[in-house]
Formats: sequence, C-alpha cells, structure tokens
Amino acid sequence: MSKPLSDHDRRKQISVRGLAGIENVAELKQNFNRHLHFTLVKDRNVATKRDYYFALAHTVREHLIGRWIRTQQHYYEKDPKRVYYISLEFYMGRTLQNTMVNLALENACDEATYQLGLDMEELEDMEEDAGLGNGGLGRLAACFLDSMASLGLAAYGYGIRYEFGIFNQKIVNGWQVEEADDWLRYGNPWEKARPEYMRPVHFYGRTEHHPDGVKWVDTQVVLALPYDTPVPGYRNNVVNTMRLWSAKAPCEFNLKDFNVGGYIQAVLDRNLAENISRVLYPNDNFFEGKELRLKQEYFVVSATLQDIIRRFKVSKFGSREIARTDFSKLPDKVAIQLNDTHPAMAIPELMRVLVDEEKLDWDKAWDICVRTCAYTNHTVLPEALERWPVDLFAHLLPRHLEIVYEINRRHLERVAAKYPGDVDRLRRMSLIEEGGQKRINMAHLLLTLQCNTCMCIIYVASDFYEMEPHKFQNKTNGITPRRWLVMCNPGLAEVIAERIGEDFIRDLDQLQSLRNYVNDEAFIRDIAKVKQENKLKFAVHLEEHYKVKINPNSMFDIQVKRIHEYKRQLLNCLHIITYYNRIKKEPNKQWTPRTVMIGGKAAPGYHTAKMIIRLITAIGEVVNNDPVVGDRLKVIFLENYRVTLAEKAIPAADLSEQISTAGTEASGTGNMKFMLNGALTIGTMDGANVEMAEEAGEDNLFIFGMRVDDVDALDMKGYHAEEYYNRLPELKQAIDQIAGGFFSPKQPDLFKEIVNMLMHHDRFKVFADYEDYIKCQEKVNALYKNPKEWTKKVIYNIAGCGKFSSDRTIAQYAREIWGMEPTLEKLPAPDDKQ
Repeated sequence: MSKPLSDHDRRKQISVRGLAGIENVAELKQNFNRHLHFTLVKDRNVATKRDYYFALAHTVREHLIGRWIRTQQHYYEKDPKRVYYISLEFYMGRTLQNTMVNLALENACDEATYQLGLDMEELEDMEEDAGLGNGGLGRLAACFLDSMASLGLAAYGYGIRYEFGIFNQKIVNGWQVEEADDWLRYGNPWEKARPEYMRPVHFYGRTEHHPDGVKWVDTQVVLALPYDTPVPGYRNNVVNTMRLWSAKAPCEFNLKDFNVGGYIQAVLDRNLAENISRVLYPNDNFFEGKELRLKQEYFVVSATLQDIIRRFKVSKFGSREIARTDFSKLPDKVAIQLNDTHPAMAIPELMRVLVDEEKLDWDKAWDICVRTCAYTNHTVLPEALERWPVDLFAHLLPRHLEIVYEINRRHLERVAAKYPGDVDRLRRMSLIEEGGQKRINMAHLLLTLQCNTCMCIIYVASDFYEMEPHKFQNKTNGITPRRWLVMCNPGLAEVIAERIGEDFIRDLDQLQSLRNYVNDEAFIRDIAKVKQENKLKFAVHLEEHYKVKINPNSMFDIQVKRIHEYKRQLLNCLHIITYYNRIKKEPNKQWTPRTVMIGGKAAPGYHTAKMIIRLITAIGEVVNNDPVVGDRLKVIFLENYRVTLAEKAIPAADLSEQISTAGTEASGTGNMKFMLNGALTIGTMDGANVEMAEEAGEDNLFIFGMRVDDVDALDMKGYHAEEYYNRLPELKQAIDQIAGGFFSPKQPDLFKEIVNMLMHHDRFKVFADYEDYIKCQEKVNALYKNPKEWTKKVIYNIAGCGKFSSDRTIAQYAREIWGMEPTLEKLPAPDDKQ
C-alpha cells in the first residue's frame, strides 16, 4: 500500500488550485526573495515567519497590480455605468489565499514556498483578519464585492478604514472579555493610500439663506484620506476597488485661535477629529444613537459622494478636464446601493450637493436622487432601526436637517393626497417621530426612494408598501462560492469537479446535476471521506486550542453567529442539558455521540448575551468533566469566532443550527455556507431557511417549530412560558438545574436573570419550540446512525445550493435595480498584447 499523501502533495493534486508551471514557480521564488531583500530589508538569517508572510503577500500582490491598473483603464475608456456599494461594514477576513484562488496561483505558490523550505499554510496563518464588520451585514458586503468583480461589473465598495475592527474575544473564567483588534499594527500589504484624492468633510456650523440659495457656513473640517484595496474577480482579470476612508485633521486644525502656550494642546486635539475612523461600533442588530456614530455615517457618505461626482464629471482616462456637467445623466452613469440605513445620509447629502452647490431646482434634484439611489433593508427587529434625535442632527448637520424636513413635507403632501383625512396614517408614515424626543426615522427617509428589500420589511413598512408596492422587491442573499467552497473546502470542490467539471465555480446552478449521483456509491463514499478529513483537521485544531479531546466520529453540531436572544442559543443550551440528562439517566443505552460547538461574539453592552455565553461555558464545565458521559457529549464554546474560524469550522460541520424564532432572521447567510459545505440543517421556517427547504426538498432538512403564522397566533393569544414549564418534565428539570446552581455550584443564583427572562419576558418564545426541537433532534440522531442515508441528504443539499450564490444575487441587483448587465467575458491579462 502506498504511503498516505502529505498535506503538501495532496494539495498539489487538486486542479481547482491552478497549475504550478515550472517557469511560474521559478519566477515566484525569485520575486519572493526580491521582496524579502528589497521590501522587507531582511535576509534568511534574520527573517521571521511574519517577514515570510509579507514577502509572499507582496509577491502575490504584484500579480494584481497590472490587472488592477488595466481594469481601471478599461473603465475610463469604455465609460460604463458604475455601481457604488456604500456600507459602514466590510467583513473581509484574510486576503492572501482568496487572491491566490481568484488568480489561479495557489498551487504555484505552494510549490514555490515548499521549495524555499517554508509551509504556505503557516505563512497564511500570519495574516490578520480584516474584521471591519460585525456579522452578516458586513460579510454580505464582502461576498457582494467578490461577485461584482467576478461578473465584470464596474463596481466600487466604499466604507471606513477603522483602525480597530470588531474586538477580539477572549474567554476568561467562562466570561467574554473584549480586546482591541489592532489589525494594522504590522501594516497592511493589500492597501494603497491615495492622499491625492483626499476630500474635506464638514460638520457643525449654521445655515445662511440668500436669494441665490443656501450656504452652510462656519463648519469644522475633517479630511477623508482614501485607502484602496484591490478586489479580484474569479479568473477573469478584472480587479475592482474597495476604497476605505480614514479621518485626518487638517494642518491648521485648532491652530488658528490658539493662545500662547496652546500649541501643544492644539496638536494633541487633532486626535478628536481623527477619532471618526478609530473604531467599529460592535453592535449587531441594535441601534446606538451616539454622535460619533452619526459622524461616521456622514463622513463616509460625504467623502464618497464627492468621489462619485468627481468621477462622473471627468470623462476619459488620464483626463482631468471637466467633461460632464449635465446631472440629468447621473442616473445613466451611476447607481448607488446603500447597505441598510447606515449610509442613509447619502439622500440629504446628494440633495444638498445638487441643490446648494450645483444649483439644480428641487424637483429635478429629487428625480435624480430617486433614480440613482437604492436601499436594502436587512433587519426586522425594531430595536435595530435607526432613529436619530432631531437635536443631535440640528447640532451636527444643520443643513441636512432642513433638507430632511423639506423631503418630509413633500412626502406627507403625497400621502395626504392619496389618503385624505387619514391623520393617523400621516403620523405613522412621517419621517419625523413626534412624542417625547423628536427623532428622524432613517428607514422612512429611504422608503421615500425606490426600495430593494428583504421579504420581512413588509411587516415593518406596511403603510409604505400599501401606498407604492411597485417600489419593493425581494432579493435573496447569497455567498461567494470562491471563499466558501473552493478556498475553505478544496477537497469537496475537487470531488465535485471530478464529476461535473469546474464551471460550477462561476455558475453555481450547475450543482443541480449532482442529483444524478445521489445513489452513486463511489460519490457517496467520496463526500463522506472529505467530511471526515475536514473533521479530523478541525479536531486537531480544537485540541491544540482548547485542550479538549474530541471524538472525531461524533456528530459535529455547530451554531456559530452573533450571540443574540432572537438567535436562540438558549434553545440549543436546553437541548444540550436535556441530552445530558437522558445519557445520565440511561448510561448504558447506545447514544449518538455529539460534539456541540457554539461560537459568536456578544455586543460589549448587551448584558443578556454575555450571560448566555457564561451559561454555555458553565454547561461545558459540567458536561465535559462527567465520566459517566465520556466522549458521547462534549460542549465547546468557540472563542473569537470570525471569518477565519468560520473557514475552518464550516467544512467540518455535520449539523447546522439555524433556530431563530420564525419571523426574526431577515435572511441569514451562515445557513447557506453550511449547506454548501455538506452539513444538514436543523432549523425553523425563518429567513432563507424557507428557500433552502424549497431548493433541497423539505425532507432533506430537519425543520421544526412554529411558522410565522403560529407565532402571530401565539402573540394574539398570549405566550405563557409557565404552561410549557409545567407541562414538559424535561424542560422543567433543565430550567430547575440552571436556576438551582447545578451548572454554577459556587454561585447558585448566577443564572437567575436568564431563568427569569425565559419564564416571564421572553420575546422569542424559546419554550414554545422546545418540545418540537427535542423531537427533531431525535430524528437527527437516528439518521446519523445511518451514514449512507445521511450522506444522500447531504448530496441533495449541496445540489440545491445554486440559488444561494451571491453571483445570482448580484446579477439580479444589476439587471433589476442598477440597470447594468453582468458579463462572464475575461479582460485580457496584463501580459497579453492588445
């Protein structure tokens, strides 16, 4: 028997990683050594692993530069319509491996580093995650950038270059502790500062009304310094740009009026201006109405719109002459997509620029605005909706407040004309919420435009939908199959490619043809084998990091997402406790072994979420140290869940937990990643789970619990947790254990707040779904004992994933909202003669 392949040799066999030609490898080695020497100023005697990572990153980056410049030249010459995706979050993760995948360089780089006596995976591990997002919304933006480039769209991502991204999570004595994410400490080889495109952004001041228009005067200025990061498409030689703004104080900041001796303080105070881009707000699905956050939102919008208008006015490549001044053409050349309400200030700011600076009349300006901008709503939770206090607005952005008032006046005139005498409707639909502190409802501001939205907004905005239903459309979210299959699960990508070729990577609908292999013994075996290899690899990772011995033959049951009451990590906890109690009661029964992993960050100010983490770790302390249970049940809290950890965990999962209360998760995208990577889903009929069940067949998911109608009916009737507690003995036992200190013997009342919440004010009705969830988990256990039937369901799931490619999502945005046509044509490579 031949000896097992080393990781290095196995990776070489995989065709989707690109070919390692001899000239290619020699050139990469030469460039690597050149960068080590000239860029990093090191030799092999003193170079560290981090130096080697930077040398490799610069080497790979060289392959982007020519394509990047040529793509931008191509856009200048062709002058296509451009789309600007504005988001306060871009959760990019690592860049090196993704770039190698999209440029087909992975095998060549692997071979080159191997010949240099280095391990490429170890070098990849030196890269910091770009964690400029909280979760789904920021990661969706990253997937969208990948798809826009892969579909040849002239697209730009615009956001903020936060100096500190989402915090690093440490678990200390079972509690979450936050640590600043100093991701730029060692420098970022993928970004290029562009000081020549610096833009001023204005705050505060006052307005003056003159016969020739309105002036915003006596403002404070902060400069926006752009940093560009290349965004490569998949093997089509397109490289788009993500431009992130950093805040800089102007040179004269605070120096105009300093008195003798005030100079030092004036220079130190520059920090106040530069704080705008210091740190990402760590809230997911929660609005925190702080002045600094509103500053961030206006900062990105103002700098971006200046850039958009500059680019619109300038015509061909290399020309600085103003060629276009007719703004009626703006919607033909520019589409602006707003990722949630965070960049909603784009509406009043574009109106301010068109009316005050470009001197257009209001109606013309509003028509341009409506035809240029679109907005996607991502949440149905009321506490997530942005409602800014009017007095804060008046202080920070006085001119924009006047513009919002005027938009509202005209909007309410239209409502009143359509619904005469309906005063309550005017109150409900106003952009300004009266009563107590006056607030501006940013969703209402954006609903006066065209609106692209996820399904559930109809609940949130039913009055707007009733008035103009044609403005609303649903777009199912998606994920990029480059990062979430080819890159993170090359073994699975290869097994699929062996059967149906490689084209599915740019056309994920082709996975449908895997249904032909659902009874193919060899294919079933190959799929199961890849899963087992991924589980072994992840088990090694976990044992290194958590010192817990994992049974790799156990079912890997994984719930990773932000910690939030609506996502119901507590329901998962109740199943763990119930399963534990059953094993303890009948220790000699043949139980299906499980390793339950829960991971995710809690917003630092969200006390309940932090208590949920403490409960999970407490349950783990008891379960993992009980000799009666042994390796039949383990509970692990996955510390510091982030993009890079997702790339390891998701390919190893058997069971994906998507258990939010029906009607609370607008979409979800983690669910799609698990499905594509060969996990089965246990979930409620919520968000995209509904469509996943449609695509794969409801029999191939484990669906349980109330549907949206049932939740509504229960709301009408009244949800009483005690009824379930008194009726279900296993639920009562679990709750009594939590309440009685079984999981916290040193602090018996540690979890009394959680129990009190579940019993008396649980908005998300955990107990109402408990019984059905436990029964559903029994079905999961039974099927897992039949590996062949389990794997057949896995194949149906993978085959049903086509719809969930972000390529499909973006193609729909392009055609149905932006008025652009995607293309799979390649640009010529930089070394091709034109």
